[in-house]
Amino acid sequence: MASVEQTVAGEPGTSTNGAAEGIPVENPATGQVIATVPDLSAEEVHALAAKGRAAQAGWEALGFEGRGRILLRAQKWIIDNRERVIDTIVSETGKTYEDAQLAEISYGAAAFGFWAKNAPRYLADEKVKSSNMLVKGKKLVLRHRPLGLIGVIGPWNYPLTNSFGDCIPALAAGNSVILKPSEVTPLTSMLMAECLDECGLPADVFQVATGRGETGRALIDEVDMIMFTGSTRTGRKVAVTAAERLIPCSLELGGKDPMIVLRDADLERASNAAVFYSMQNSGQTCISTERVYVEAPVYDEFVQKVTKKVNDLRQGHSTGPGTAEVGAMTFPPQLDIVEQHVADAVGKGAKVLVGGKRREGQGMFFEPTVLVDVDHSMDAMTEETFGPTLPIMKVEDAEEAIRLANDSPYGLGASVFTKDTERGEQVARRIDAGAVCVNDAMINYTALELPMGGAKTSGIGSRHGAGGIRKYTQQQAILVSKLHPKRDVHMYPYTAKNSKRIGKLFAFLYGRGNRD
Repeated sequence: MASVEQTVAGEPGTSTNGAAEGIPVENPATGQVIATVPDLSAEEVHALAAKGRAAQAGWEALGFEGRGRILLRAQKWIIDNRERVIDTIVSETGKTYEDAQLAEISYGAAAFGFWAKNAPRYLADEKVKSSNMLVKGKKLVLRHRPLGLIGVIGPWNYPLTNSFGDCIPALAAGNSVILKPSEVTPLTSMLMAECLDECGLPADVFQVATGRGETGRALIDEVDMIMFTGSTRTGRKVAVTAAERLIPCSLELGGKDPMIVLRDADLERASNAAVFYSMQNSGQTCISTERVYVEAPVYDEFVQKVTKKVNDLRQGHSTGPGTAEVGAMTFPPQLDIVEQHVADAVGKGAKVLVGGKRREGQGMFFEPTVLVDVDHSMDAMTEETFGPTLPIMKVEDAEEAIRLANDSPYGLGASVFTKDTERGEQVARRIDAGAVCVNDAMINYTALELPMGGAKTSGIGSRHGAGGIRKYTQQQAILVSKLHPKRDVHMYPYTAKNSKRIGKLFAFLYGRGNRD
């Protein structure tokens, strides 16, 4: 659910000095250093992997019921300790109290319960029937066995939902997990390790490897499967490294989600959604609304509504419920990107109606921004901005909106607003995206039964649904012969007479073709 940059070995920001140096963690809203965490070396990651592998068999042996009991305890732990979890998330991300509560606490609690309940169903043995005469009377079973040791490399924008959230189905499937959180926001992951320990998770089944790019690279070298959330650029490197080791990987990468507002849309609903889903979490969500296409007859009214709503937003350091709508930017380089995209748009003719600049004073804040007179020559309409900006483009009709929505290398999510829901669904089916909402946006992520994954360069694989847990397993086919002769007809020794009989059987079974 994020497209955020993490350094990899050899890139700026990478440290190879091991745990001795440590990594300072800052509160983006205040600039204060709130903690220091270890920067683990490759040797230390190797040691974690050895412990994780040793613990995995016992965890798998607990079965779905035993693992589910621990996950349900963790669900209750999150709710019982929600204020502490929210405080931790807010302190290391700079997001608002409500962003942490609505998008992280609710997700984490729901996910623990969902996977505890549904893992047995999604991973149950499947009886298979075959039309092949050679296996008639035999038992055919497809099962899903845990891969072993899973590595998760998480982003900084949702340290519970996206970093730790990917660990829950991996654990439910019977794997051990090593989570490498972003070096920018590692504290929530460490808190969740404490949660699982208090809830009875066996030692070393879940471990946190704090560190920079070298730590992440070392993790890929140790695990049986890697789950990565981050930028498309870094995702390509993760995929190459995984391919070299012949291990599976799942990648949730960049997005540039379009919103289409048709002329018959409920403009109050559409404008409220555009503002919320572009500014929520300061726009630092991979499925944020990043560009809007509005049919010409309602363009002016829509822009007027959006401009007023954005102008009324309160931005600042969230000190509790109801104190701010828009929080800080979490990662300094991302703040630079937002500034560059706005400057590029203005330089090419765009107009700023609200905001448009970095906020002066303490903390990393970029003003909630509305841009108009935009087009696809501008980075703000084509590249992932990942900040509190909302560029709005006028289009003549739905056909132009669909064409422009699809004019992107990304395909994570999209939304369509119209009172004609049947037509809205028809438009949705024509958008090149892994998920499309009609008269909503982003909320599909909370439906854990629905797969969440991207098209084009937005990723490989998906979260949620059956595929969201089966990706952490290996298929195993089992065939059992219960009743059988001492020697099957096709076994040695070969004889001409027997071979002719088999040939006639094949001709009878397969040689008649389609007689329709």
